[in-house]
Amino acid sequence: MKVLDDLDRHWNREPPTMVNIQDLFDDAKCFQTIRDMRWSDGVACPSCGSASVVKNGRDDTQPDRQRYECKNCRKRFDDLTDTVFAGHHLPLRTWVACLYLMGLNLSGLQIARELGIDKSDARDMITTLRRGIVDRTPSETLSGEVECDEVYIVAGHKGHPEAVKKKTETGDDDA
Repeated sequence: MKVLDDLDRHWNREPPTMVNIQDLFDDAKCFQTIRDMRWSDGVACPSCGSASVVKNGRDDTQPDRQRYECKNCRKRFDDLTDTVFAGHHLPLRTWVACLYLMGLNLSGLQIARELGIDKSDARDMITTLRRGIVDRTPSETLSGEVECDEVYIVAGHKGHPEAVKKKTETGDDDA
């Protein structure tokens, strides 16, 4: 019984991580990247679209997170307002690391292990990030001449290639 317990502990243990991936990301650089990507033409109010905004201090818990106030509508917002990163308890560097690991095509369980978070949190993050990517992807509209390749689909003979061969030899296809 002791041997089985030892084997169970061996196979169910967490593999050690050599480098904590979140230590490779800097909060200041993450927030600056968000600002650069979001407001390449200058900061604009997410509510009214006005470019007449002033800096309004920094966040208490995340000092690299800049706050703003719109002079036009008087609403306050920050770097993450109206983004998929807003309103979550995990720091921005964790979200950026998750996005990076998704790009490496890691599973949700692997991402959870690398980030040191619960697998349900990782699953929620992955779902939120995927939804955000899909929502921002412009729909493609085809125009002009569109060419499609032909496809021949045989149904009803799954696992029986000889039946397909017999049908095509006798000319029974409905094409």
